[in-house]
Amino acid sequence: MTDLNELEVEALLVIINSSAREAMEEYKKTGHGVPGADSTAFHPLDLATDTLALRKAIRLLEGAYHQLSSVLAPPQHTVYNFVNNYTWACTDIAARARIADVLDQHPDGLSVDVLANTINLDKIKTTRVLRALALKGCFKEVEQEVFSNTRLSLILKSTSNAGCTVRSHHDLPKYGAILYDTMIDQEYARSHEVDKSPRLFSLRKEGIDSGYWEMDVSFRHGTAFLYLTIFHRVTRDIFQRGLVGHNEIFGSSAVLHHYPWDTVSSMVDIGSGIGGISIPLANTFPHLRITNQDLPEIVAQAQIAWEKDAPEAMRDGRVEFVPFNFLEESPVVGKDAYYLRNILHDWPDAESTTILRNIRKVMGPNSRVLIHDCVLFHSHTVEEPGVGTIEFSKHKAPGPMLLNFGAGNDTAYQQDMAMWLIFNTKERTLNELKIIGANAGLVLTRVYDLVDTMVIEFRTAQD
Repeated sequence: MTDLNELEVEALLVIINSSAREAMEEYKKTGHGVPGADSTAFHPLDLATDTLALRKAIRLLEGAYHQLSSVLAPPQHTVYNFVNNYTWACTDIAARARIADVLDQHPDGLSVDVLANTINLDKIKTTRVLRALALKGCFKEVEQEVFSNTRLSLILKSTSNAGCTVRSHHDLPKYGAILYDTMIDQEYARSHEVDKSPRLFSLRKEGIDSGYWEMDVSFRHGTAFLYLTIFHRVTRDIFQRGLVGHNEIFGSSAVLHHYPWDTVSSMVDIGSGIGGISIPLANTFPHLRITNQDLPEIVAQAQIAWEKDAPEAMRDGRVEFVPFNFLEESPVVGKDAYYLRNILHDWPDAESTTILRNIRKVMGPNSRVLIHDCVLFHSHTVEEPGVGTIEFSKHKAPGPMLLNFGAGNDTAYQQDMAMWLIFNTKERTLNELKIIGANAGLVLTRVYDLVDTMVIEFRTAQD
């Protein structure tokens, strides 16, 4: 007689098989077939702005096969792999040494002797790095000690925006290593303030005693100008392109296709940066009138970007640039939508509530607030009655998977850790967002599941 555990394993196998086939169908719809493990070029779907169906299939696939492995593998094997994983270090070496750039000039492969000499690194150590990455499909050893690029390693090229995001994270393991120290330090342990981040703790242990606004806000979306005053032009370029790469990694552009922008005539991009979302919005929806609001230095950079990437919107007067500080001022009055992408996760609850209250002051009766962030669902989340309960039931994973998709939702949870390490802030659950919204006089009305991120729609609370 088949026991319950065996039935659950069989069910996970069904999910793995069906979700893999769904992913394959998405690739085949492009007319270019399914990418191979040794592909040396991007698939057209890799560069598409709408890959939501593929991402939903991959969320199921990753969640199911990691859950299956944790069930069938010896537990000591699985837990040891949690810590005995240095792929991050090898990836950092490959990116900083520009190995993928060099190999791009040699599509049939390059001997590690020549490669190591070109990048001025030791041959034996370079080989070890490349073999560790090749195990994961990043680079390929085409013959003994001869390596070539793969579709994965192309992300590590210096011309890749996503690669810039990867390079900007190279210090995070250092902050992670002192995370427990911050949890037992008398000053840091129970603080959720922005000036008590593990990053600042690490810097101060190194003797770098600088204020929060000099060291941490410089990395925040929408306040990058401080970063620009500290770092040189090459690093600045990596930072700006890394923000674009962040969109690619998280599939943020799906908001262009899966939010009803035809019901919106005017929108304000709060903390807009140089227009990572609002520029493609303007190019896709010419009826939209867009207001970009950020600090003065960023607004000045944004106008240059818009002249280059959305000249028609500039010429037609469909975009305006209004500098402001979202912690101290309200945005422009009476627009249909106020959009915040990767803003609230940078700030503790008090500041996040202030930002939303400042928006609430200028909203009209039909205005909406769109919070575009990662949203954390726990495996046994119990949502409060109302919209949250309905929305959660829509997005939970099928049994016997964990309701939050398990490892299929890993990107959001790792992003949550990154926010903790850098800013001492967090990604939030749906209930946490509902509470912050309610404190600002807003009520949650709709959730749009974009897989790695969600768009949470709020409207004014009716008295």
